[in-house]
Amino acid sequence: MNKYIFVSGGVCSSLGKGVAASSLGALLEGRGLNVRMVKCDPYINVDAGTMSPYQHGEVYVTDDGAETDLDLGNYARFTRGVLSRANSITTGQVYDAVIRKEREGRYLGRTVQVIPHITDEIKSRIAAVAKEDPDTDVVIVEIGGTVGDIESIPFLEAARQMIHESGRSNAISVHLTLIPEVAGGELKTKPTQHSVKAMQEMGIQPDILVCRAPTMLDESNRRKIALFCNVENDAVFTSYNIDTTIYEIPLVFFKQKLDQVVLKKMGVESRHANLGAWYSMMDKFKTQKGSVRIGIVGKYMELHDAYKSVYEALFHAGLECGVKVELVKIDSTPLEEGDAAAVNALLGSPDSGVDGILVPGGFGQRGINGMVKAASWARTNKVPYFGICLGMQIMVIEWARNVLGWEDADSTEFNQDTRHPVVSLMEEQENVVNYGATMRLGRSESAAEEGSLVAAAYGEKHIFERHRHRYEFSNVYRKEMLETGLRLSAFTPDGVLVESVEWPDHPWAVGVQFHPEFKSKPTLAHPLFREFIAAARDKKGAQM
Repeated sequence: MNKYIFVSGGVCSSLGKGVAASSLGALLEGRGLNVRMVKCDPYINVDAGTMSPYQHGEVYVTDDGAETDLDLGNYARFTRGVLSRANSITTGQVYDAVIRKEREGRYLGRTVQVIPHITDEIKSRIAAVAKEDPDTDVVIVEIGGTVGDIESIPFLEAARQMIHESGRSNAISVHLTLIPEVAGGELKTKPTQHSVKAMQEMGIQPDILVCRAPTMLDESNRRKIALFCNVENDAVFTSYNIDTTIYEIPLVFFKQKLDQVVLKKMGVESRHANLGAWYSMMDKFKTQKGSVRIGIVGKYMELHDAYKSVYEALFHAGLECGVKVELVKIDSTPLEEGDAAAVNALLGSPDSGVDGILVPGGFGQRGINGMVKAASWARTNKVPYFGICLGMQIMVIEWARNVLGWEDADSTEFNQDTRHPVVSLMEEQENVVNYGATMRLGRSESAAEEGSLVAAAYGEKHIFERHRHRYEFSNVYRKEMLETGLRLSAFTPDGVLVESVEWPDHPWAVGVQFHPEFKSKPTLAHPLFREFIAAARDKKGAQM
């Protein structure tokens, strides 16, 4: 029988529930178990695809084209389990499925209710993840929201039923709570007690508590929490503030023996822990020398999570290249308007400014000319440049305007009336009315041109990456682009669509239509990010 671990949160949001669940997954994999991760999101949206990045951060895309919450990105970075649309369950999906079944008459005239029909649908979707891979040992289910939220009740009730039906040795509850610090440095346990009480009122007795606290809980507080929350003394753990990186958290939990207690409660024979890759990663972190400044020129700079995977991939590349990556966040809209602070952050001088520029993905016209300005500066000053999705299209627009001399060159996404639409809507997208899950989404093959920077980074011709876009390089202008020196460095296997471009006579400038950030891990940096940071490091070294 598969084992299930339900991870819930209490007191308040943003405690790091996704990182805690992912870290536990990493530890169990280190014990030789096959782990699958599931995120239950209480929002009524069918998926995260049509949400503003300011609502839930970035949209993480799976190989099969699902647009999901950013927590799946954490799962991918911490664990090895396959992620697909089945790993993201939303209230919208559940109610949509139940209503369709009711319309089809599949409930035989019965009154359709939250219990049992909604909870049964949730349970069947969780169980389906375990059945996808017959080798699955443990399914870790993160329940979004905070206990007490009305939106989360159906998911918590489904968890209660699965714990009851599976038995305590096959399904356990891990509850993450907050231990705040008040004046005088005293840690208060009362919020955790109330949070556990709310869980008990839902019919769930947490088996393990993970307490988010400023510092490690002492034995006295741990015993107090265990006593008042009805858990065993060895089942209270601390997720304390660390000054290194979130990727140390699996090792923090390992030292507290979280994985051992979980295995014991699930009746799994303890086995040797292999966490060599995580220790090696931390060794790289501690031996980094020097730093590089990378300017991120984007549209959604106010919220860090809007470009979560990009920032993490840059960090991973820094580990691989032995340097710390300093993020210089530059909002493209003020840059477009000539704001002094934004301009100085980027354009100060090629010697004192950033060591590399990255333009990430995005949608809409706002701030586009600021990105073009940044790309032009990177090209003319020989500063390493990395364009992702929209960032590649910006390279093409900048080249058309400043090399070919087409001042009005643009994408039809931003200017329908441009005489030079060098980026245009994909033919199959022209009559699309509904915007949810209708883009070019998910895993796709590209063929890198021999001798290109892309081919050198991957070390092979055939590459597989994930896409999320509607617009493409316009083949109408392929001839002019090539004749003026722009290198088209990767295509779809049939040669129809341009997947990557590079600037000539430049130390390192690559734009790709796909999203490589989704495949980067702390234990294995993505090759394109690795080469970009290496180029930025070399540029800085040459100037010292």
